Parts: sequence; structure tokens; C-alpha cells
Amino acid sequence: MTVKRSAGLLLFRTPAGGGVEVLIAHMGGPFWASRDEGAWSVPKGEYEDGETPEAAARREFTEELGLPVPPGETVPLGTVRQSGGKEVTVWALEGDLDPAAVVPGVFAMEWPRGSGVQREFPEVDRVEWCAPEEAGRKLVTAQRVFLDRLREHLEGR
Repeated sequence: MTVKRSAGLLLFRTPAGGGVEVLIAHMGGPFWASRDEGAWSVPKGEYEDGETPEAAARREFTEELGLPVPPGETVPLGTVRQSGGKEVTVWALEGDLDPAAVVPGVFAMEWPRGSGVQREFPEVDRVEWCAPEEAGRKLVTAQRVFLDRLREHLEGR
């Protein structure tokens, strides 16, 4: 069995009042529509052999949010394995964007299941800047470690 792999960018910023905020995305589609806690993700997506994880992270950021990746140097935050077996590799990037400017990409799936009807849904249905503590409650469980790794990076710089 081939392991599915995803890569993403965790955008962070330092607001004028101090502290840190991270940009997270609520997953689109009918499975996540009524959920909040554990239904958010780092903007990310799958990649195949022949594409580097960081190139995939940049491509997926643009595809999912409809905005270019802000300029700056990425910081590797490593890889985790989610409960479904998917490996997720993430980089942090300091930058800013306006959530209202996001124009999410779409995906198609049969819905309702078994109906034979293909419908399109947004990859993400909203994005939000939030403090790492709040993001920790909202993110998919396995991705919460990236917040700790970002915190360690920021403390060390």
C-alpha cells in the first residue's frame, strides 16, 4: 500500500500587540460543514513522486487559498503521520494575508453518497488568524505538533 503524502505551509505573523497568530483553514465539503473542533488544517495537499514536498506545499497553498505564497524564507517543521496514515510535512512562513481575499479552490465528489450526482465543494470554506492556543483546539489532532515546533523555532531565534 502506498502512503499518501501531503505538504503545507503554516503562515504566522506577529501582530502589533505582540504574540503570534497562525493562519488555519476550515476543511470544505459536507463531512466538515457542521464541525469546528478538529476540523481545521494547515493549508496543504497531496503530492506525488517527482515533486518536492516544499514545492507541493507552495502549490497547494496557492490552490487552496487562491492567493500567492507570501515572500520569505520557510522553516521546516517536520513530518507527522495522521490517524488515517497520511504523512504530512509542513513548513512555517512568516507573512500576512487578508482572509477576506481568499478564493478557495474546489474539488468534486459524489454527494449525497450513492446518488451518482457529482457536486463541487470548496477545498476550504474559511480561513482564520488565531493564537496558537486556539489553533490547537481547532486543528486536526496530529497537526497540533506543528504549533509546538513553531513555538520552539520562535523561542530560539
